[in-house]
Amino acid sequence: MAENRDLSALQQLLGREFERPDLLERALTHKSWSNEHPHSPDNNERLEFLGDAVLDLVIGHELFAVPDRLDEGVLTRVRAELVSEKGLALVAREMTLGDYLRLGRGERLNGGADKDSLLSNTLEALLGALFLDGGYETAAAAIRRLFGAHLARALQHREGQDFKSRLQELLQAKHGAAPHYRELQVEGPPHARCYTVALEFRGELLAEGQGRSKKEAEQAAARQAFEQFDA
Repeated sequence: MAENRDLSALQQLLGREFERPDLLERALTHKSWSNEHPHSPDNNERLEFLGDAVLDLVIGHELFAVPDRLDEGVLTRVRAELVSEKGLALVAREMTLGDYLRLGRGERLNGGADKDSLLSNTLEALLGALFLDGGYETAAAAIRRLFGAHLARALQHREGQDFKSRLQELLQAKHGAAPHYRELQVEGPPHARCYTVALEFRGELLAEGQGRSKKEAEQAAARQAFEQFDA
C-alpha cells in the first residue's frame, strides 16, 4: 500500500535524495487523498503542470542533439510518442510507481493505482518536484535515466520505418502535403508480375519504382524520392 511505501527506494530510482521531502510527498498525493484528509499536504496537480513543461524541454533537447539531424516533423512525432499518456504510464509501471501513490479509498478500490492517466500525471508531478528540489540538471538526469531506452527504441523504429511512411512524414513536415502513387503498367505472366509505379507530388513526377507487387513498386519509388529529398 502507498501508506507503507519505502520512499528511499523511489528516490534511488530517481537518482536523488530529496532535500525537501515534502515535495516528494506532494508529488505522490492524488486529489482523492487530499479530499479525504483535509490536513494532508497539497495534492500534485500544480507539480504535474510544472513537470510536463520540464519533460517536454528535456526530451526535446535530447532529440535535437541526435546526430542524424531529424527534421522538425519527425522530432515532434517522436517526442509526442514518448510523452503521451501511454508512454508515461509505461515508464511509471517500470518504476512500480503505483505502489507509492497516496490515493483516497474510493480511487484505490477503483484501480486508480494502475490507471494510465493517474500514473502519467504522477510521473510528471515527480519530475516537477525534482526540478524544484534539485534544479534542471537533476531533473534532466532522471529523465535521461528513465526514458533513455524508450528514446533509443523510438528512434530505431523511426529509422526502420517503410520509405512510404518516411517520405510522407518528410513532405508533410516541409510542404504540408502528401505524395500520390499511380500505377503505370503491369508486365509479365501471373506468377512473375512486374509492376511499375509513378510517384507524383503536386502534379510533378518525383520517381518511378518497380517491384513484384504494387506495394513493392511503391516502396521502391518512395525510397528513390526520399533519398533525393534527404540528400
